[in-house]
Amino acid sequence: MKKFDFTINGNKYSVDIKEIEDELATIHVNGTEYIVEVHQDKKRPVKTPKLVRESVVRKPGEGHITKKQSTGGFPVEAPLPGSIFKLKVKVGDTVAKGDSLLILEAMKMENDVLADQAGVIKEINVKEGDAVLQNDVLLVIE
Repeated sequence: MKKFDFTINGNKYSVDIKEIEDELATIHVNGTEYIVEVHQDKKRPVKTPKLVRESVVRKPGEGHITKKQSTGGFPVEAPLPGSIFKLKVKVGDTVAKGDSLLILEAMKMENDVLADQAGVIKEINVKEGDAVLQNDVLLVIE
């Protein structure tokens, strides 16, 4: 931990302080280990400050997830975060399973988002240039 060199009555001592726990210290003096008692008039202040926080008071209804009403259709979610590069459908279009609905640009690559089921486009929640996160609802097929 710390190393000191002392000269006492002409004799040289090399002292290594290994650890200090409460009032006991483990030291090596010229290679011999000793456990010594440390006497201090006052305690040294701790350098690490204590973090004091106010207690958290929740507002009524805060922290509870409310379930949204189902739109009655099949939601098409973003498979990964990115931005909408191009929409290939509009509201009212009929799509078959496997049709390309839009192009999602993610990690400098263009990804086709395909229809998982056949139906009619009920609503589109995004426009070209929008940034989306994974699992965001892009559009709804009815």
